[in-house]
Amino acid sequence: MISTGNVLPEATLIQMGSEGPEKVSVSDKTKGRKVVIFAVPGAFTGTCTTAHVPSFIRTKSQFDAKGVDEIICLSVNDPFVMNAWGESTGATEAGITMVSDAGSEFTKAIGMNFDAPPVGLIARSKRYAMLVDDGKVVALNLEESPGTCETSAGEGLLEVI
Repeated sequence: MISTGNVLPEATLIQMGSEGPEKVSVSDKTKGRKVVIFAVPGAFTGTCTTAHVPSFIRTKSQFDAKGVDEIICLSVNDPFVMNAWGESTGATEAGITMVSDAGSEFTKAIGMNFDAPPVGLIARSKRYAMLVDDGKVVALNLEESPGTCETSAGEGLLEVI
């Protein structure tokens, strides 16, 4: 599992662009930049929608003040779902980038994958938030339970950076 001090592995993510889904590499998003990446188990799910995304909408200006170039919300959902979720939550309007790790490539590479068959979540991401500076993880807050959003919330990450 990834930890503070590690460099993020290369992976291809997908985000919606003006012409539809566009591939974007992790290194393109992070090289020479300060980026927050927070991951959720699933778009449109309870805690993700009512707590996690809103916490980063609330704290976006505080991250901006700390020199964060971009806040990225990542989920193992398709880019169409991520786009619709960003619009419905107000995350897109707030300036949060919604990205899809549709094949779970990045999530598996950093050891954050999990399954919860009883609730229909297969090959999903654990809930976490990290600050990445030039591709290197400088802070990482991982939730013990996917149903909680405390240390991985915007406020929780701000406390450690």
